[in-house]
Amino acid sequence: MILISSVWRWVRKPLLAVGGGRAYNDSMKIRYLDGRRLHAAFLAGGEAVIQDRETLNRINVFPVPDADTGNNLASTMRSISLTTKPGRTLRETLRSIADAALMGARGNSGLIFAQFVQGISREAPDEPSFTTRSFGELAPRAVRHVQSSILNPVEGTMLTVMRDWAESLFHFRTRTSDFSELIHHSLEVARRSLRDTPKKLQVLARARVVDAGAKGFVDFVEGIHDFIRSGRLRRLVREAGETDAAPAKVHSFKEKADRRYCAEAILTGDGLDLERIRERLRAYGGSAIVAGSEEKARFHVHTDRPAELFFEMKDLGALGQVKVDDMKRQFQAAHARRSGTALVTDSACDLPPGFLEEHQVHLLPFTLSFGDTHFLDKLTITPEHFYRLLLSRPEHPTTSLPSPALARETLSFLAEHYDSVLVFSVSSGLSGSFEAVSKAAAEAGRGKARVVDTRTLSAAQGLIVMRAAEAAAAGAAAEDIARLAEEWRGRTRILVDVQTLRYMVRGGRVSPLKGLAARLLNLKPIVTLDENGKAAAWGKSFGRRANMDKIIRAAAEAAAGGTLWRYAVVHALNRPRAEEYARRLTGLLGRPPAFIQDIAPVIGVHNGIGAVAVCLMLE
Repeated sequence: MILISSVWRWVRKPLLAVGGGRAYNDSMKIRYLDGRRLHAAFLAGGEAVIQDRETLNRINVFPVPDADTGNNLASTMRSISLTTKPGRTLRETLRSIADAALMGARGNSGLIFAQFVQGISREAPDEPSFTTRSFGELAPRAVRHVQSSILNPVEGTMLTVMRDWAESLFHFRTRTSDFSELIHHSLEVARRSLRDTPKKLQVLARARVVDAGAKGFVDFVEGIHDFIRSGRLRRLVREAGETDAAPAKVHSFKEKADRRYCAEAILTGDGLDLERIRERLRAYGGSAIVAGSEEKARFHVHTDRPAELFFEMKDLGALGQVKVDDMKRQFQAAHARRSGTALVTDSACDLPPGFLEEHQVHLLPFTLSFGDTHFLDKLTITPEHFYRLLLSRPEHPTTSLPSPALARETLSFLAEHYDSVLVFSVSSGLSGSFEAVSKAAAEAGRGKARVVDTRTLSAAQGLIVMRAAEAAAAGAAAEDIARLAEEWRGRTRILVDVQTLRYMVRGGRVSPLKGLAARLLNLKPIVTLDENGKAAAWGKSFGRRANMDKIIRAAAEAAAGGTLWRYAVVHALNRPRAEEYARRLTGLLGRPPAFIQDIAPVIGVHNGIGAVAVCLMLE
C-alpha cells in the first residue's frame, strides 16, 4: 500500500500552517520550495482537479462542447502523480513533472497545463529552491511559453486565468517571504479572473458557465492552497499499482463539430522545429496547440484531413502515441443513431467510405509502424501514402492490434447509447484482434457488446459487414444478425492473386529460400483462407495471366453452384488489373462488383504491391 499522504512526512514541519481560523506565527512561514515540497504541491493540486472532474466535464463548452475537459486534465494529473518523484534539485523535479504531464496530456486543456509545466521547467534557475521572489519572477515567463504554444489564443479561457494568476505572483513577490501568503493572495486573483471569463467569451455567457479549463486551473491552485493550510491531500490512500484510469475519451456534442476528427500525437527527435509544427497544424485545422520541447512535443488539433496532416508530420519527427477520435461518429451515436444496433469493425475490413458513412459503422484501427513512426490504419495513413512509404523506406513496416484502451473506450461509449453493439473482427486465425476485442467487450460492453469472428479479411470481411448493416437498417435484431453472420461467413470466399512474394519474405511469412525459388521460376501464388480463417495456398501459375484465368473460372463456378449475393474486387496499388478482373467477372456473372477499391494498408503490408483479391458471398 502506498500512502500518498506520506509525502506530507517529507514536508510537514516546514509547510504546516495552522488552519481552523487560527493565525499562524512567523516560525511557521514557508520561506522556500525545494524539489520535495514542489512535488507535494503538484500532487495536492492534481488531486483537487481529479476530484472536480465531473463538474469540469459538465460545464465544458469551449472550444467545442465535448464534455471532456475534466477527463483531459485528470489524465494529465494522474500521469504526474503516478510516474514522478521528487528530485534532488528543482530542475530535476520539474523535468520529471513536465515529462509526465506531456505524456499524460489530452485535449487542449491538458496540453495547455503540460506546456505551463514545461515553461516552469525551462525557466527554473539551476538552484536548490525557490523563494517567493524567484518564483514570482518565473511564473509570468512560464505563461509566455503557454501563450506561444497556442495557435489562436482566446481571452476568457484557461490561458487568461493562468496569466492573471502569474502576474499576481509577480506583483506580490516582494511583499511577502511566505509562500502560504503568496498562494493565498494569488488564489483570490485567479478566482476573480475565473468569474470574469463569461464577460470575455460570449459562448460562456450564453451557456451561463465559466470556462472549464480555467476552473480546472483554479482547482489546481486551490488544491495547493488547501494542502499548505491543512497538510492533508484530499485522497489519503492509493493501492500500489492503482491507475484510477480516466473514463472513456469521447466527444458528447449537442451539435455537430466544425471539423470531424480530434487528432493528437507525440513527436520526438533532435532539434524539433516547434514553430514549423505549429504552421503545419494551422494549415490543417483549428483548436490547435503544441506543447513540449525541441526533443519531445505533443500536438492536438481538430481537422478534416488527419491522414494528410500525419503524412506531413512524419517528416518533422517520429510519431508516437497517435490518437484520432471521429467526433462526427460520436455525435451520431449520441444524437442521430440510424438503428438500435451499433456496428463496429477493424481496419482490416475493406468497404467503400460512402457505405461506412451511410450505415454509421465505427472503426477500430490497427497500428502501422515504420521504425519509430506510427500510423493508425486508414485514419492517419491512406493506401496511397502507405505504398509510397513501402517503396521508399528501408525498413519493412510492422503491424499491431487495435489499441485495447481504444477498444474499451469505444465499446463503453457505444453501449451507453445503443441497445446492442456488434463487432465484426478480422479472422482470429490471422490476428489476435478477435481475442483482444472480445476481452474489451467483456470489460466495457455492459453486457451489450458481442464480437463476431468473420474468419476472413479485406473485402470478404466487408461483405459480411455490408450484409449486417443492411439487416440492421431493415430492423433485424442484433442476436439474429450475429447468428446469420456465422452462416454468411461460411458462404464467403476470397482468392488473392499475389504479384510477388517479396513482401511476405520481408515480413517473415515466407522463407527467403521459397521466395527465391518462386522468383526464379516466375511462380505466382494464389492465396485463400481455410474454414478456420487461416491462410492457405489455393494454387499457383507460371504467370499472372494464368492466375487471373484460374480465379475468374473459380468465381464463376462458385456462383453457378449457388445464388450469388454480391462480390467485390480489391487491389494493392493495381487499379488497372482490378478493373480487368471486374470487366471479365461482370461478363460472366451478369452484374458488376459491389465495389472496387484499395486493400487496407494493414493487409498490404503482407500481400504487397500489385496484389488483387476477388471476394464473393453466396446466398
